[in-house]
Amino acid sequence: MARKRLSPDDPREWLNRAGSNLAHAQNILPDVYLEDLCFDAQQAAEKAVKAVFIKRGVPHPYTHNLAELLKRLQQSGVRIPKYVWQAHELTPFAVVTRYPGLVGPVGKRRYRRSVRIARDVLQWAKRQIARP
Repeated sequence: MARKRLSPDDPREWLNRAGSNLAHAQNILPDVYLEDLCFDAQQAAEKAVKAVFIKRGVPHPYTHNLAELLKRLQQSGVRIPKYVWQAHELTPFAVVTRYPGLVGPVGKRRYRRSVRIARDVLQWAKRQIARP
């Protein structure tokens, strides 16, 4: 059942979209490339991080670079745990996995790590959004 859509300036909508991307990333189907699912993992982490920007009223840059996003969040006063910094590993999936020939196949181990990182970033972002 689809959730009610919220305003795009509501960080909860960004978390909803991140959750949708994560659910897609976790859904291995026959004939689906793991690198395509890693793209969804990257999108989940990116949208979760951008939700924190929105919650704090800080404009976020239009970039897929998770290290850059986290650095800017940190500069705005948000403490970024070490495990969240691992999100930078997902940045390449934002572009190179979308087209044939730019990267080789992703193995199951890297796929599982990507999903775990995205899940951890989303959980962290949810806790940030829940704070008053």
